[in-house]
Amino acid sequence: MKDFKKIRKHRRLYRTGRWASRKFGWLIRAVRWLAHKLRFLRIFRFLYPFRYIKKLDWYIIKKFLGYYFFSIALIISIAIVFDFNENLSKFTEHHAPARAIIFDYYANFVPYFANLFSALFVFVAVILFTTKLASNSEIIAILASGVSFKRLLRPYMITCVLLSALSFGLSAYVIPHGTVIRQNFETMYKNKKKNTSAENVQLQVDKGVIAYMQHYDNSMKRGYGFCLDKFQDKKLVSHLTAMDIQYDTISDSKYHWKLSNWKIRKLQGMKEHITSGAQKDTIIMMEPTDLVYSKGQQETFTSPELRDYISKQINRGSGNVVQYEVEYHKRIASSFASFILTIIGVSLSARKRKGGMGAALGVGLALSFGYIMLQTVSATFAIQANFPSVLAAWLPNFLFAIVAYFCYRKAPR
Repeated sequence: MKDFKKIRKHRRLYRTGRWASRKFGWLIRAVRWLAHKLRFLRIFRFLYPFRYIKKLDWYIIKKFLGYYFFSIALIISIAIVFDFNENLSKFTEHHAPARAIIFDYYANFVPYFANLFSALFVFVAVILFTTKLASNSEIIAILASGVSFKRLLRPYMITCVLLSALSFGLSAYVIPHGTVIRQNFETMYKNKKKNTSAENVQLQVDKGVIAYMQHYDNSMKRGYGFCLDKFQDKKLVSHLTAMDIQYDTISDSKYHWKLSNWKIRKLQGMKEHITSGAQKDTIIMMEPTDLVYSKGQQETFTSPELRDYISKQINRGSGNVVQYEVEYHKRIASSFASFILTIIGVSLSARKRKGGMGAALGVGLALSFGYIMLQTVSATFAIQANFPSVLAAWLPNFLFAIVAYFCYRKAPR
């Protein structure tokens, strides 16, 4: 039987409920009416992502991420040791400060190479922990409990979504800024020659506007022997010349140039009007990046900057945009490589073998390096042999998607 304290507690709750129903009955009825009218919103519970992630999924996701970041830390640590040992003499010779070595070079070296070989790290992580699950008969137990192989791939694909989004975000928005700092460090302290000048540069800066520069020095952002011609209906209407031209780096707007010892000839039929001066501020639709190309320059642009640069150069009629197009499409294609290599890795390592993970790891590494080599070869074909840049970036994914399909069909059920 209930004791007196419990009875008094229930009586107090009952009286409180009666009082609330009298005072706030209208509010309770309004909430019920609103819930009845908005019952169609129940469909959104199916969009709640964690609804589909079960305990098994969390187990595999944690294993996947743990092995992925462990393999990155291990391999990058080895790479840092070898790189530091190789460049120690250059750092000493050029008196590189320790702060610059750590924060300007290696702080940007690590994310660049980690993201560059992200697909390899994903593949190695999948091979390592899936083979371990199979050797412990955990895969057999999961499949024997009624879980299909397709259902087993769900946590792998969820993790790939996270890693692909991380990889694309880094390559498209974060790493390009660090690459600028790292390349400047290499130019200063590793004696890597960087192209800082250009000769006889000619480009279309706007529709019917042609710019020419005899010599341009990118370190000073200054050009010499400059002229600007404007055409209308294939006829020259204006001819501007200047002894030198200086890019205004502190201006709030882009395309701001300062001309020295300038002269403008405006042609009107058989007449011409000449004006000249010592200094002149003007807007010319070109930037220093349009005049000088240095190796790896496309890696210093974020994806929006790459897209704008490619569009601008195509409108100008420039043909030197293939490496920029390859870089732009490669950033997108590389993020999808995680899905393809993960399917291959799971299909190869889900079967329990007597030899352990050695054979699966060997095949996996061979496929990973084959993917990276094919990616490099296709990019070279695009740049040197006019191969379509989109196809060059996506060709490794297409070929390895076929390999992933056959591996998936042969996977244990």
